[in-house]
Amino acid sequence: MSIFENLFSRSPFAPLQTHMEKVATCVGKLNDLFEAFLKKDSEAIAKLADEISDLEHSADLTKNDIRSNLPRGIFLAINRTDLLQILSFQDSIADIAEDIAILMTLKKIDPINSIKDEFKSFIDKNMSAVQSVHKIIQELDQMLESGFVGNESKRVKQMANDVAFLEHEVDLVQREILKKLYNMEDSLSYASFNLWMNLIFQIAGLSNMSEKLAFKISSLIETN
Repeated sequence: MSIFENLFSRSPFAPLQTHMEKVATCVGKLNDLFEAFLKKDSEAIAKLADEISDLEHSADLTKNDIRSNLPRGIFLAINRTDLLQILSFQDSIADIAEDIAILMTLKKIDPINSIKDEFKSFIDKNMSAVQSVHKIIQELDQMLESGFVGNESKRVKQMANDVAFLEHEVDLVQREILKKLYNMEDSLSYASFNLWMNLIFQIAGLSNMSEKLAFKISSLIETN
């Protein structure tokens, strides 16, 4: 019996939790990456980008193992389609983290003082969204034990709502950053402007995908 078959025999959610741990570790490295960016440390940025790519690859291998070992007999509590969709959303979060890391290495750009506060808030809220949905995934066993009803399920639904609120807050901060960037045409080259825009949208993808994952978990409660 493989490690993932063994996990599935204990809980249909255990393999997803194992994968999400790796996703969260991958995303967590972005904190170091952004810190290196604020310090204008190009060497550290390149090193951390490689580390994030390695962590994303490790999460990818786990994802592939889960798909390969997904047994047919575990669907009394949750069906195969739902499990694979949750896995896909988790995988997308790690992919976005790697995309952010790659963008940071394509061209040297410096922090912009006029958006420094908004950018910090923007990063923090996106990272919080991922951390919050990670906690939701950790709660899935307890939710299963309660039969998707009761106080535990109510708590998970509230946690999902909190992720949605964080994503809304990200949208508001993103709008302010974009306004300022669009009014910096005289001080930013086209290449730098384009890179900043891509970076902002990719970072926002963390909370966007976290919201989708949280909503999927919430929908499981509604349908069980």
